[in-house]
Amino acid sequence: MKTEFTDVSETRKTITIEIPPDVVDAEIDRVSRGYTKQAKLPGFRPGKVPQTLIKQRFRDEILHDVMHGLIPRAVEEALQERGIEPVDTPNIRDVELTEGQPLKFTAAFETVPPFDPGDLSSITLRQASVEVTEDAVDEVLQRVRERAAKYETVEGRPVGDGDTVVLKLDRTGPDGIVDHHDDATVQLGAPGNPPGFDANLVGLSEGESRTFTTHFPEDHPVPELADTDQLYSVTVTGIRRRVLPDLDDEFAKDVGAFESLAALRERIRGDLEEEARENARRQLRSDLFRQLSQRITFELPASLIDREMDRRLEEFARQLMNQNVDPRQAGIDWGQFREAQREPARDAVASALALDEIARREQITVTREDVDKEIEQFATRSGRTPAALRAQFEKEGGISRLYAGLRREKAVDLALSRAKITSEPA
Repeated sequence: MKTEFTDVSETRKTITIEIPPDVVDAEIDRVSRGYTKQAKLPGFRPGKVPQTLIKQRFRDEILHDVMHGLIPRAVEEALQERGIEPVDTPNIRDVELTEGQPLKFTAAFETVPPFDPGDLSSITLRQASVEVTEDAVDEVLQRVRERAAKYETVEGRPVGDGDTVVLKLDRTGPDGIVDHHDDATVQLGAPGNPPGFDANLVGLSEGESRTFTTHFPEDHPVPELADTDQLYSVTVTGIRRRVLPDLDDEFAKDVGAFESLAALRERIRGDLEEEARENARRQLRSDLFRQLSQRITFELPASLIDREMDRRLEEFARQLMNQNVDPRQAGIDWGQFREAQREPARDAVASALALDEIARREQITVTREDVDKEIEQFATRSGRTPAALRAQFEKEGGISRLYAGLRREKAVDLALSRAKITSEPA
């Protein structure tokens, strides 16, 4: 077998292969004999059709089978001889196949060139602070308090700042179409209220009406209202006052199973500390991935970047479906969205290649016990049995991805253990 390699670039290669005629003819004869056993042609008993007639009658089918039998084996043998691992299935082109002649073709593929991920101890990372201040606890406690607020009916006074007003409301646009609402509720001071709307309600008493016009700016988030004058006719049908509960032990008991306000504060502090630790961990890993990706200076295989872009697109579509949003009806330019993932995908691929090379150089391995533990954790989160989940992974070819993912996680842990990590002030 003759082979000729061509370096198109650091990552793109081609190999031209020529398989000798005797090997080709032997394979044609072998495949033809299989057709002879099964072929049914008029005037011949099953299995008695002459092979020359079989080769004529089923020429295209036989040559197709020969190509699929010889080409993959030849490509694999040629790549193994040179110790080359393609990142994807080689693309076969320029196939020439005729009985009595060599089988010639070209295989194009991408590969990752040898590279050095560098000294891990030269990586410097900043560990974000996980300190939780009293002000942060107070802020969350205030939000809990606001969610527990109640509304009391106001009598004997007009609308004032901060009130919630119930209205009969008509809005008429430039087109003359009236948008009518009964029992429209407006919280004075809310950021989404129309410009100048609140000022026209202040001072009205229950049963009073007012008509006024307000102009919406050009950059208003609702396109049909942007840069328009809208005529409002409102009648106040109710005034309510928002009442916040007192921050005391009774409030803590109403919120949940807390014996005191101090216990509620402690729970909030613990949740904030856990959130801060998780955010710090994500930030640290993100910084590590960024620095590792910058150590890849060669042109990345385009197929790996495309695959990562597709994965990100599919993941976002799944998130929409989990929120009961049909991705086809979401009004998203998917081509533009996919292209926007190119740079993040490039960084993700680069950092993954760096981690794979670290794992190879450091001889990091993943055991069956590691995979079993990971599957058990997946099963616990999904409410399924480990056996059922493993069967699904095996059916979908996911076990190898688990091994690769766990191997990279071990490489991450190793890189973090060797990197210089400094504390970031609170």
